[in-house]
Amino acid sequence: MQWVALLLSPRADGTSPSSDALAGLATWALQFTPRVATADEAVLLEVEASLRLFGGRRALHGRLAQETPELGGAAIAWAPTSLAALACARAGICNGLRLPLPELLDALPFTVLSATAPCRVTLAQLGCRTLGDLRRLPRGGLSRRFGKELLAALDQAYGLRPEAHEWVQLPATFRARLELMSRVESAPALLFGARRLLVQLCGWLAARHAGITTFTLHWAHDAMRARDAGEGGALTVRTAQPMRDVEHLCR
Repeated sequence: MQWVALLLSPRADGTSPSSDALAGLATWALQFTPRVATADEAVLLEVEASLRLFGGRRALHGRLAQETPELGGAAIAWAPTSLAALACARAGICNGLRLPLPELLDALPFTVLSATAPCRVTLAQLGCRTLGDLRRLPRGGLSRRFGKELLAALDQAYGLRPEAHEWVQLPATFRARLELMSRVESAPALLFGARRLLVQLCGWLAARHAGITTFTLHWAHDAMRARDAGEGGALTVRTAQPMRDVEHLCR
């Protein structure tokens, strides 16, 4: 299998990306494959069966690299398993297919595996620094001390055990929201946020093999608004024919 991990940027305060951001990226990713899942701060895609449709791995990677930054994407990584792809994305490694999986993962810090979070202090005290160090510890002792979940995640990352995912379902209707990072007082700045929603919309339309003739953008003012500003507003945009071209919709 060939997996892609799309890592989202953290929020301005350093916390994990919002559920809205994850859901938006996942919905957009459904245009490339129906096998899309979310994990922590990333969206995971299994694309083995889709590569030929999108012109091969290089072409698909180029498109992902070009479009995901508009949706908050910070890193892209490829690997034979989903957990390995996520580990590579966290480690800043794009191509996790160029080396045998054990050789690739053994050199990575063990912190790139989410399952190590509850026991990282203890593992560090045991002298572990990498996933290779973790793998060399006695499996029986690991299971007794840290539970079976850690061993299961380790085996899944290395492709020794099947992975199970809850696939993202394509919604029947499109509705998305975006909280802006700072106050916006001009239409061009508002359009910057609206464009991210339109990119998500076009991904949803592509997954449904459909176009759109009407969509509505709503906005709401924050608590610091002037008294005469009102609660917010809405703008309905119509097109002459069904389409899903983001540049046209933005115009």
